Amino acid sequence: MQKRRTLLASMLIAVSALVPLGAHAQAGNYPERPITMIVPFPPGGPTDLVARVLAKQLGDQMGQSIVVDNKGGANGTIGMAAAASAKADGYTILYNTSSIALAPNLFKGLSFNPEKDFAAISSTAVVPMVLLVHPSVPANNVQEFIEYARKNPGKLSYASAGNGNVTHLTAFLFTQSAKIDAVHIPYRGSAPGMTDLVGGQVHFMTNTLNDSLPFVREGRVKALAITSAKRSDLLPDVPTLAEQVMPGFESGAWQGVVAPAGTPQPIIDKLNAEIRKALESETVREQLAKQGTQILGASPQEYQKYISDEIVRWGEVIRAAGVTVN
Repeated sequence: MQKRRTLLASMLIAVSALVPLGAHAQAGNYPERPITMIVPFPPGGPTDLVARVLAKQLGDQMGQSIVVDNKGGANGTIGMAAAASAKADGYTILYNTSSIALAPNLFKGLSFNPEKDFAAISSTAVVPMVLLVHPSVPANNVQEFIEYARKNPGKLSYASAGNGNVTHLTAFLFTQSAKIDAVHIPYRGSAPGMTDLVGGQVHFMTNTLNDSLPFVREGRVKALAITSAKRSDLLPDVPTLAEQVMPGFESGAWQGVVAPAGTPQPIIDKLNAEIRKALESETVREQLAKQGTQILGASPQEYQKYISDEIVRWGEVIRAAGVTVN
């Protein structure tokens, strides 16, 4: 009996010694094969452009390819649902946008819960938004535009990349704050919205800076204001809304990376370290600077809290706008 107890005790000690070793090995050997990065928007869009820059740098750093898998549709919820249901082993991650905070406030019966079904890894970047008007609009600054719009209630229309998209909600925030009565025209993406703005079918739009720059530089639209907290180095002469007429106004298309809930913490921590290292690299900084993208970066805990706070903030905006998406 004593011999049996001694043998059992030895086995338990051996097993307990293997547990932390296994966990360490899991993180230490990761990644052993390519990682899939789901981007919940179509190729070539503003989110995809940033995601691919980061994916390339991460792949170079980690010695494994980061394969970008575009799963667009339904304001990003198709791609988010696919990521939420993926195996929580670190080999599927989601390149998310602010849509992760908008979705639970917009869609009823989502198959996933952004706060429970994802583990935050890190914020990555924010793409400033810019208030654009067609050249025919007789305004060269925000104050002139507000005055013109107030004199023409209900006659002006604004484009967005879709009902409930951040381009829509930012414009809604602006019109509400400025007491402007304008008609919202949702499009299936920012590209067709910009096409109609350039063509004069709509009067104004708040769109991401990297998507808008070519049209601004060609003089096909007028940039009246940046909606983020600070000016963009790419449009240094364009003031922010906050410094012109709306102190405290801030809205940008922020981005980050999350993994399916249950992904081992050592893998989360390793991905966080690699992402933040990539964001500090000269290659990434130079490429994102050309797009007008501002670099972020945060701990998993900080990013988790930020997502939760944004769900609350945008929930208030969405309820005020009366927006629902079936």
